[in-house]
Amino acid sequence: MQWHQVLGFMAAVTPLALIPGTSFALVSQKVASGSRHDGVLVAFGTVCGLLVHAAFAALGLSALVMASAKALTAVKIVGACYLVWLGAVTWRSARADAASPRRRGRLSPWAHLGGFGQGLWSNVLNPKAASVYLTLLPQFLTSDDAVAPQIAVLAVAHCAVVLLWLLLLTSIMEATRSVFELPRFRSGIARLTGAVLVLLGVRTAVT
Repeated sequence: MQWHQVLGFMAAVTPLALIPGTSFALVSQKVASGSRHDGVLVAFGTVCGLLVHAAFAALGLSALVMASAKALTAVKIVGACYLVWLGAVTWRSARADAASPRRRGRLSPWAHLGGFGQGLWSNVLNPKAASVYLTLLPQFLTSDDAVAPQIAVLAVAHCAVVLLWLLLLTSIMEATRSVFELPRFRSGIARLTGAVLVLLGVRTAVT
C-alpha cells in the first residue's frame, strides 16, 4: 500500500467525520452537562468502536480475497453503487434540520453508560460506521497485497482523523456551541459529505 492511498482514504473519511452524528451528539451532551474530560472519554470510546468494525472487515474481506481475487472487485462495484446512493440521500437530507443532539443522546439505549462506554457502543451499533468499512474502505484496497495489513493501516488512519476531530470538538464546543447548532452549518456539512460520497462512487465505477 502506497502512502498516497492512505492520504486519499483520510481525505475521504474526513467529511464523514465532520458531519454531525451520534459521536457529535454525545460529545455535545457530555461537554454541556459535564466537563471536557467526559468529551475525551467519548472520543476514545468512539475510535475503539471503529477498531471493532475494522477487525470484522479484515476477517470478512480477507476471506473473500482468499476465495477469489475477483470477489474484491465485486465488493468494490457494489460499494461504489451504495456510495452514490448514500451520497444522494445525504445531499437531500441537508434540507431537513437534524434532530437535537442533546435529545438523541438522552434517548440512546446506552445512555446509562459512562462517556467511554457510550462512545464505544454507539459506534459499534451504528450501521453507518459499519458501512465505511464495507463500502468505502474497499475502494482503497488492492488484491496484490495482503488485505488485513492494509485494513489495519487504513483503520489507524481513520481513527486518527476521528480522534483528532472529536478532541478538537471537545475543546471548542463550550465556546462555540451556538455555531455547531446552526441548521445552516449542519446542512453545509451534509452537502459536502454527499458530494464526496458520490464522487468516490463515480471514481470507482470509471476506473
